[in-house]
Amino acid sequence: MALPEATSELVIEALDPVDAAAFQRLTGASDVQIADLTRYRELLAEWNAVMNLVGPASMAAYWNRHAWDSAQLLTFAPQAKVWADLGAGAGLPGVVLAILLKDTPGAKVHLVESMAKRCRFLDAVCGALDLPVEIHNARAESLDLKVQVVTARACAPMPRLLEFAQPYFKRGAVAWLLKGQEVAAEIAEAKKTWKFESDVRGSKSDPRGHVVQIKGLSRVRKV
Repeated sequence: MALPEATSELVIEALDPVDAAAFQRLTGASDVQIADLTRYRELLAEWNAVMNLVGPASMAAYWNRHAWDSAQLLTFAPQAKVWADLGAGAGLPGVVLAILLKDTPGAKVHLVESMAKRCRFLDAVCGALDLPVEIHNARAESLDLKVQVVTARACAPMPRLLEFAQPYFKRGAVAWLLKGQEVAAEIAEAKKTWKFESDVRGSKSDPRGHVVQIKGLSRVRKV
C-alpha cells in the first residue's frame, strides 16, 4: 500500500490523540488492515498479561505509541518491500509493517528475535493474521539475510545496534531506526567505532522521538 508522503501537516496531526480512525486517515490503511491491527492489539494485550512485551500503560495509546510509531517508517522508505526488524520482541515495528505490506507483491518482513518465548508470541500473531513474515530465533548478527531496509525499536544503543546490523549493510541494506531523545549522543558514540552517513528526522508519533537513516556503514580503521 502507498502511504502519504511525510509532511509537516501530518506531523502536526499526529501529535493529536490517535485512534483507529485517525490512524486510517494518516496512513490510508484499508478497513481490512485496521481489522488486522485491532486483532494484533488484542493479542498483544492478551500475551502481555503473562509476558513482558510492552509497558502495560502504553496499551491505552496503542494507535499512536505502537501502530503509528511503527507505520511512519513506510513514509520514509515507501518503495521498500523487504525489511528486517532486529530485536523484534513484541513485533514493533515489524508486525505493523507486515500488516500494511500484506497485499504488496514481493513484500516480506524478517522478524529477528533471540528470545524463544517472544518468537512463540510472534508466531502466534503472524499465523493468526496470515502475514508475509519469516521469524528467526537467532542473534541478528549471526544471520545472512538480503533485505532492503533494517529497522529496530528499543533494541540497543546505536553502537551495538550497528554491530547487529553490519551483515545486512554488507548485502546492500540501509537502516531506518526508531530512536529517542538521546539520538545525537548515540550517533556521536557510534562514530567512534563506525563510519556512516546519517539523516535524522523528527518522529511523527512523538515530538521527543526521531527516525534515523543510516547508510554506507563500515568500521573505523584503527591506526
